[in-house]
Amino acid sequence: MILVFLNTIFFMRIDIVSAVPKLIEEVFAHSIIGRARQRGLVEIHLHDLHAYGLGKYKQIDDYMYGGGAGMVLRPEPLDAVIEKLKSERHYDEIIFMTPDAPVLTQNTVNELSLKQNLILIAGHYKGIDERIRKLHVTKEISIGDYVLSGGELPAAVLADAIIRLIPGVLNDETSALTDSFQNGLLSPPVYTRPAEFKGLKVPDVLLSGNHRAIEKWREEQAYKKTLKLRPDLLEK
Repeated sequence: MILVFLNTIFFMRIDIVSAVPKLIEEVFAHSIIGRARQRGLVEIHLHDLHAYGLGKYKQIDDYMYGGGAGMVLRPEPLDAVIEKLKSERHYDEIIFMTPDAPVLTQNTVNELSLKQNLILIAGHYKGIDERIRKLHVTKEISIGDYVLSGGELPAAVLADAIIRLIPGVLNDETSALTDSFQNGLLSPPVYTRPAEFKGLKVPDVLLSGNHRAIEKWREEQAYKKTLKLRPDLLEK
């Protein structure tokens, strides 16, 4: 699947390895991502780790060495599926979704949107065997300083953030460029019809037709909003 856009060839394939892939199947079947898949702009492949499990019961986890609460994903099933995928094509990044990693930023998303082939590993239980991280993982990403039941939802979040930046996915190519964080600021307030709602009016400048004044207003509002809600962004 190849997309030609502005004389540049874009290809995007995302493979997600998960212990419970059905948890996120529907996420990729609808809305923007669903349409992008239907139009051939991106391929998403979900891989059930249990298909590579060990023994009669397709075991994928085990107790931690050294004791302690919680289970750990065994290295053999993960290694098997990753080696299979790597034998079929080159992957630009093999990403492990884990809370003990750098937090996802728009800059990281921008960089990953330029890649062709990505593997996302959704952790589960207490995580994955450290040897998989050393042998295969090239990048680790967290979506925030909190812990979820597994890495499936973080993998879906990352995939969504990346896919919407692929040329042709959004109807208006400039839309993604004006999102929060693209210029280091939060996005300004937005309004639509009606011009007045429950006594609240749309700012006059947005109805003026003066595009220069509108752009200036939006820049000022973005700065004020960022200063109030996320001053740390301005410090950066």
